[in-house]
Amino acid sequence: MATYKTSYSLNALATGLVISTLTLFYSAQAIAQESNATPTYYAEDIKSSMTQHIKKKADINGIFHLRDDKTGKLLALKFVQIHNPVRQIGSDIYFACTDFHVVGQPDKLYDLDFWLNDKTGELKVYESKVHKEPKWSLLYGWYKQPRYTFVNDEIEYLY
Repeated sequence: MATYKTSYSLNALATGLVISTLTLFYSAQAIAQESNATPTYYAEDIKSSMTQHIKKKADINGIFHLRDDKTGKLLALKFVQIHNPVRQIGSDIYFACTDFHVVGQPDKLYDLDFWLNDKTGELKVYESKVHKEPKWSLLYGWYKQPRYTFVNDEIEYLY
């Protein structure tokens, strides 16, 4: 009878060690997967990154300078707002659309688009484009003329 109790105790001990080892292994694996997981960004994160980008790129007077990718002209603009909604495109690209007005001309609005990613470990702007430019109309005054539209999150130029 003593032999039975000893072998039963050894089997229970071995089973307990195997279970403990497996538990530690899978816990370590789960922690490693969490640390390698792609971060989740929300609208507030995108807007916060945009606000930081705009403040960082603006001069001491709060003027945001951007070279127009179509005309080559250096634009001097004042930030107005970030449009809602900001969004995610694919698995790792984020997008924000904004309004800026020409310095000294608050009715003359540009619509600028910004693309962000976290390739550097932080959510940062990596591309910007003039989406809509101000045009004058006798009937409407200043309005924003689009240069492109989006089809399945891809740019389609209008002219």
